[in-house]
Amino acid sequence: MDYAAVSARPPQSLTALARRGTEALARLAPLLDLAIRLWVAHVFFNAGLAKIASWESTLALFANEYDVPLLPPAVAAYLGTGAELVLPVFLALGLLARPTALALFAFNVVAVISYPDISPAGISDHVHWGFLLAVTLLHGPGKVSVDHLINHRVAA
Repeated sequence: MDYAAVSARPPQSLTALARRGTEALARLAPLLDLAIRLWVAHVFFNAGLAKIASWESTLALFANEYDVPLLPPAVAAYLGTGAELVLPVFLALGLLARPTALALFAFNVVAVISYPDISPAGISDHVHWGFLLAVTLLHGPGKVSVDHLINHRVAA
């Protein structure tokens, strides 16, 4: 057998295998987009549920602990809780996903700025959520989303 001739040409089976692997990963990408949206939506929605579960405590936190810029504490409590209950639903559905991701990203930044006693672990969590929101903001919601469905119908 002429080993020099065999090693000089690329193994077609390896190339085909790499192509199939890449195509399989591309088919999984929409599921990752969905998982990212669901994870971040879950985090923010649960925070909103915790706030409405003990509204008096929430108002006290906004009055005494959080220092939200430009807003009175009660207004910040209502707006923040509303954002945590409404925006995650839009994000999970992938409806207006990019503007929703941008709004949650800004909300996330304000949350970090507004709480002076945030722990290093808390900052790490917020950075993590910010990066995940940036994926949706920059990449879009993916194929498993209402936005994709609407765009597909409008294009057809």
